[in-house]
Amino acid sequence: MTGSAGRAEPARGDNVSKMVQDFEQYSAWRQNVMAALGAYREWVNAAELSDAATDQRLLRALDRIRDDKLSVAFVAEFSRGKSELINALFFADYGQRILPSAAGRTTMCPTELMYDPAFPPCLRLLPIETRAGQMSTSDYRDDASAWTVLPLDLDAPDRMHDTFKQVSLTRHVSIDEARSYGLYDETDPDAAATLNDQGLVEISLWRHAIINFPHPLLKQGLVILDTPGLNAIGTEPELTLNLIPNAHAVLFILAAETGVTKSDIEVWRTHIGAGTGRIAVLNKIDAMWDELKSDAENDAEIARQQASVAQLLALETRQVYPVSAQKALVGKINSDMALLEKSRLAALESALFLELIPSKKDIIRNQLADELAGVVGAQQSMIGSRTRDIVEQLQELKSLRGKNQTVIAHMMRRIDVEKREFDASLMKLQGTRSVFARLSTELYTTLGMDVVQNEINTVRDAMEVTRFATGMRGPVRQFFDQARRNLDASNIKIGEISAMMETMYRKFSAEHGLSLSVPMPFSLNKYKREVDAIEEAYSRQFGTTTLIMSSRNVIMERFFDSIASRVRRSYRAANADVEAWLKVIMAPLESQIRQHKDQLKHRLASIQRIHDATDSLEQKIQSFETTQEGLEMLKSKLTQLAYGVNVAIESDLQALEEAA
Repeated sequence: MTGSAGRAEPARGDNVSKMVQDFEQYSAWRQNVMAALGAYREWVNAAELSDAATDQRLLRALDRIRDDKLSVAFVAEFSRGKSELINALFFADYGQRILPSAAGRTTMCPTELMYDPAFPPCLRLLPIETRAGQMSTSDYRDDASAWTVLPLDLDAPDRMHDTFKQVSLTRHVSIDEARSYGLYDETDPDAAATLNDQGLVEISLWRHAIINFPHPLLKQGLVILDTPGLNAIGTEPELTLNLIPNAHAVLFILAAETGVTKSDIEVWRTHIGAGTGRIAVLNKIDAMWDELKSDAENDAEIARQQASVAQLLALETRQVYPVSAQKALVGKINSDMALLEKSRLAALESALFLELIPSKKDIIRNQLADELAGVVGAQQSMIGSRTRDIVEQLQELKSLRGKNQTVIAHMMRRIDVEKREFDASLMKLQGTRSVFARLSTELYTTLGMDVVQNEINTVRDAMEVTRFATGMRGPVRQFFDQARRNLDASNIKIGEISAMMETMYRKFSAEHGLSLSVPMPFSLNKYKREVDAIEEAYSRQFGTTTLIMSSRNVIMERFFDSIASRVRRSYRAANADVEAWLKVIMAPLESQIRQHKDQLKHRLASIQRIHDATDSLEQKIQSFETTQEGLEMLKSKLTQLAYGVNVAIESDLQALEEAA
């Protein structure tokens, strides 16, 4: 790495890769949508068209775009060239390897490359000793004291490269210590072969690594996950239960000469499988470049291996990408276009772009479009309600033309009666609020964090008394069943609250002419699906055969720690969603109640002034007509801004590229 290659921004020029351009366009799309949505939010707040419910929905939409990440996981047995492929795909512009890459095992712990501006450029390392406790890697993410932090000197490439070598470091420990981390299972017939001459087990020095690096792609939201060899997939719950399943794209790397091994097939079927964003990469095809054969013969040999891999993984041949990561990296660094083309990396880059960015963009686009439709509908309804109030008052005032004081006094009495009836309805609303508070409290008896923690403690107690992994199956299964029952019970309470509020909304709309749409629907089914997915991952990892073969299994205990952590996070997110929903479900009703109460008060005062001859009737009519015109302009502006947000959401990446 020389010259500008050593700084945070790599050297860039006409040879900037298509991948970088694609991510830059995607980032530009996100910024465009955020700007349009931010302008919309500022305007509706200034126009007093927003309430707590709509503003919260807009803020959540903005946060969703701002925090959007695109995660790509690289999975393979050791020595398949994962780190070299990452270097070739994303870091060739730096002029040398960023991640350590050499023969043998170079990545010993799961390593994430990302950028968080809250941290300086650094390597954050979680000690392997944390595996002895009952907390998952995710539980430690916000605990700064748990991590060892090494700064990255971006202007000193050699020192930075040496720092990255931390992810390759190991140490030797006793069997008991390795077992306490879930890294040694004596029932494994191959376990004894892993011991050195002193009877010690070699383990990674670190449990997890996060490289905070200001690369342009990482700054735009790309997160790269470099995994250890396949044996770590089965022992590191964070990979099995969280990082790999949640990656937007998973590249499964195989060696061209080796093809698909038995362990490859097992990991593919158990942890990856065919689907959107799942790509098989046949790396190191340069090992099949036989100089004694013609290019056509070499290509035919690679094609046969490609077809064989596709068959074994139940993929179409076009879903397997033969590449040479090492030759691609050399070709990019040396500007050797012939070598780069021969490496076939361009086809994989295109596939990654076609799989990753459009699918992620479509998900966000649909979420935002639905969110915006609900928000605009509520605000259009608010303007409609204001307009109807003005029209009613105008009709009342115009009906007073030529009328005597007796008629005006009668109208004042009628408005006063209407106001008293509305005040009586507000007293009934207080009763509804009491029921609402009671149901909300009951909701947390099945959803509260103490509830799920008690269930977790029950399983851990059961694990303490059983000697065999088979004895753990029942408590773990009951844990998942109880989690679903709790969510079902919470959904029932949510349904009761929704039904009660819907009745109240319809009652106020019918009795007082308020323009109230039915409260937004809400359920916890999303979190039930998350619990199902967690259980499915657990079942794949610990099938009946595995459990029968295992004695009291520390690995399974570590997996349950991660299961518990995942379920806790799901419940925590569910609690946050419920809390937000409970806060906003009353907001539209209370907002329109305040507006209607003020309107009745103003109507009575207006008629009173006319009755007392302190205001001119015609002046009052003109004032209301001006207000009505202003509301029509407001409605038009709202429609225009909403259209602008929709245009930004639906804009094409290609259009952004042409506009650049």
